[in-house]
Amino acid sequence: MTADTTVGTSDWIRRFHPGPQGAPTLVCLPHAGGSASYFFPVSRRLSSMADVLAVQYPGRQDRRHEPCVDSVATLADALAGELLPLRGRPLVLFGHSLGATVAFEVARRLEAEDAPPRALFASGRRAPSTVRDERVHLKDDDALIADIARLDGTDTQVLGDEEIMRMILPAIRADYRAAETYRYLPGPALTCPVTVLTGDADPHVTAEEAHAWRRHTSGAFELKVFPGGHFFLNSHAPAVMSLIETALRAR
Repeated sequence: MTADTTVGTSDWIRRFHPGPQGAPTLVCLPHAGGSASYFFPVSRRLSSMADVLAVQYPGRQDRRHEPCVDSVATLADALAGELLPLRGRPLVLFGHSLGATVAFEVARRLEAEDAPPRALFASGRRAPSTVRDERVHLKDDDALIADIARLDGTDTQVLGDEEIMRMILPAIRADYRAAETYRYLPGPALTCPVTVLTGDADPHVTAEEAHAWRRHTSGAFELKVFPGGHFFLNSHAPAVMSLIETALRAR
């Protein structure tokens, strides 16, 4: 028997492969400029043991005609509202880059509603309380595209296609604005375990900034460092998914 596909699905959520009835739920939140389809391989691999939900932010793919959201708080409010009906089910959050910050804020909102996640995976993002003065979202299109290319997470064919880039740049700029203007508001630490994943050559995350996640949970903390840059997980997907599998199996 598979999970109820009407629960936890909406404009915000994509379920590519229904998981087993009663299985834990894995919610995947994409990076700046990313979409739910980025996590299709994760869903395919883990659907036998989890109900995998991939987040679709407004302004891209099938939501491309909707206004983009350029605020982490707004994204987190909406997603927490989507996930609260799943209260009582084991829930694991996985976010990469911007998605890690949004996942953290979603976890804070769920804990405030006495519905804490089982675990939080924060990938490719510095700790919420660390601040950099970043203003790429204010630069022109060429500078924004150059920063995207530097991170090596976007297909070079896409970067070279002017029509595609013109279509997706508004969403990317909004995502950059959300990430770069986010400021942590002090509050209670999370109680759930937090696992931080980072690349040893990521220009957006230093070792100190990654380790600073430790102060954001009273639960277990683990830092995993992989060879590679901002999109290290593209080269280390099996190892990353093994870590997620361990969290999903935890009782």
